[in-house]
Amino acid sequence: MKPTKNLKIQCALVLSVFTLLAGSVAQAQTAPAAPAAPAAAKAAPKAKTELQWLGQAGWRITTPGGKLIVVDPWIKGGPKAPKEYKDDLAKIGKIDLLLVTHGHVDHLGDAPALAKLNNTKLYGPADMVTPLTLIGAIPPELGMRFNKSGTVKPLPGIKVTAVRAEHSSLIVWPNEAGKPEAHPGGEPVGYIIELENGYKIWHMGDTGLFTDMKFIAEHYKPDLVMIPIGGNFTMGPEDAAYALRTWIKPKAVIPMHYNSNPMTPGTLAEFQAAMKGSAIKIIPMTEGETISF
Repeated sequence: MKPTKNLKIQCALVLSVFTLLAGSVAQAQTAPAAPAAPAAAKAAPKAKTELQWLGQAGWRITTPGGKLIVVDPWIKGGPKAPKEYKDDLAKIGKIDLLLVTHGHVDHLGDAPALAKLNNTKLYGPADMVTPLTLIGAIPPELGMRFNKSGTVKPLPGIKVTAVRAEHSSLIVWPNEAGKPEAHPGGEPVGYIIELENGYKIWHMGDTGLFTDMKFIAEHYKPDLVMIPIGGNFTMGPEDAAYALRTWIKPKAVIPMHYNSNPMTPGTLAEFQAAMKGSAIKIIPMTEGETISF
């Protein structure tokens, strides 16, 4: 039987549909894949704070904003100061902020030389800075005077408040004939150093126990405390532990002002033993070591 005309038309239509479908499939198989969605950008790493112990009560602090703060730099005369800095003070770097807690040589140290080298102001207790300018240790324009409870904002995002320290202060400086002379050094201080990210460091300077440590901790709420433990001139390990456990209760503590002078006999082991059972994080360091967080 011969196919009818209608059947021929129907077959042709079916063939056309199959041809179109086959072409679409082939095109889909050979078409380039759509570009993948871009991967999510990686979160920028948080800026870090770096702390380098220069020995005794000296610190080199690099802030999250990249500023360099130096506190109590006893370098050339400091027996445990990093050798590369002893050989060349310029290797410390371009100092943006220079802080001194009091006039004793193991704290004032090389601060006048660093102030002049970096053309950076030396911040310190008012009655320490004034004699430094009068005896010619620093030019007047490089001295910045402030006192306890005084707050300065020396750099964008950086705030420093002077707080009490229970100690003494004396400047010994050579006269024109090269003979050492003693000059009153005002009253000692500690510093609450607030960085760009709000992190607060309490550098206690040299101090013995005093009950206002509790007030300072409650009012300024330091995250990290740098505390002297050497004894004789300052708190020893047991007194430092008492202050931390009873009054201050910070998140973390770095012991300092020990191991550089035979007249400061307190040890890290004694301090750790006195802090046993406390939840306060102890960060033990060796002179010249750098930590970051």
